[in-house]
Formats: sequence, structure tokens, C-alpha cells
Amino acid sequence: MKKKIVLFGTGKIADVIHYQMTHDGDFEVAAATVDREYITTDHFHGAPVVPFEEIEEKYPPSEYGMFVALGYQSMNDLRAAKVATAREMGYELVTFVHPESGMPACTELGDNCFVMNNVAIQPWVKLGHNVFVFSGAMIGHHSSIGDNCWVTSTANISGVVTAGQNCFFATSSTVAHEVKLGDRCFLGANSLVTKDLADGSVVIQKSTDVQRLNSDQFLKMSRFT
Repeated sequence: MKKKIVLFGTGKIADVIHYQMTHDGDFEVAAATVDREYITTDHFHGAPVVPFEEIEEKYPPSEYGMFVALGYQSMNDLRAAKVATAREMGYELVTFVHPESGMPACTELGDNCFVMNNVAIQPWVKLGHNVFVFSGAMIGHHSSIGDNCWVTSTANISGVVTAGQNCFFATSSTVAHEVKLGDRCFLGANSLVTKDLADGSVVIQKSTDVQRLNSDQFLKMSRFT
């Protein structure tokens, strides 16, 4: 029997999560919810959209679980705040792990976590509450990822890494073995971290220079074709 839940969110991230949870998981989304001022539609993938201010009355926590399907806005603060509010209201915050994730049984993970298919999570990894791991990401053995983190597709976290809370790992960012990251660290695309980072650190890689030739000119002067 599928577990009935309320999904907080109606944006693109919620689109992805709704699909995964209903097609590849044991969940039935009975309703979607957002704050009243952000409601733009009556239904979300067939489920009614209910103001968050009314959700407890219409879909009580005694009968429904909840998943907060928001992105990484403000270093994951918005998602974390809604998770905290839902928890205070008495909702069980469910966790989704794709059946094809290959995640080892010894993995520890908290509530409101989302782990997609085709990830590479090695044994003895710990994920805190409200951690999202997208397809193609790698987390090495004995690493610990703090609450409210976001690990984007193709991010690479080596073994025995400790990441604090509310960190963001962009596409193809890499953290070396045994590195410690403080809270609220931002690792940009293609960045490489080999030393410990303090709270609030930002590591970004310069964008590749654009050539003076346009694509047609480049092809004429190269052997690419």
C-alpha cells in the first residue's frame, strides 16, 4: 500500500520529485502545498494545491506524511525552514531513495532526504536530514554530509570527507580525501577542494574563455570536421 503524502512545492524541483516518488517509489501525492501568496494553480499533476496555512486542517499529520520539494535557494535555508515548520506541525518527513540508486544498506540518512538513481554512494556514508543527492553524484566511503546540503549531478566527494550543514556542491565539483568543510560552503562547477574550508567559504572556477572565431570560422580552420 502506497504511503499518502503532501508535497510542499509546485516548481521544477517538485516536478522531478513528484515523478520519481510516484513512478519509482511507494508514495501517493494526495495534495501539494505552498504558501498562499505563491499559489498559481489549482492542481499539481492531478493533486489539489492547498495553501500551507490550511494544510494541517485539510490533510492532518495523523493521516499524511510530507516531503518538502524545494530547491537550494539561500543556501538551502528556505527548504530547511519549511522542513522545520512541518516537523513542528507533527508531520512525518518522509525520505525517498530510488530503488536503482545502489545505495548500500549501511548508509545512514535522515528525514526529507532525496536520493536519485545512478548515484555512487560507497559504504558507511552518513547523510543528515534534508540532504538531496542527484544522479551521477559520488560520495566516498565513511564521508558525512551535514543537514540541508545539496549534492548536484556529477559532484565528487571523496572518502572520509566531513561536510557541515547547508553546503552546496555544484556540477563536477570535487572534494579530496579527508577534507573537512564548514557550514554553508559553496563549491562552484568544476571546483577542486584539497584543503579544509571554513564556514561560509566560496570556491569557484573561472569560466572557459570564448574564442574570437565564431563556430563556422573555427570549423573552417580546424580539423574538427
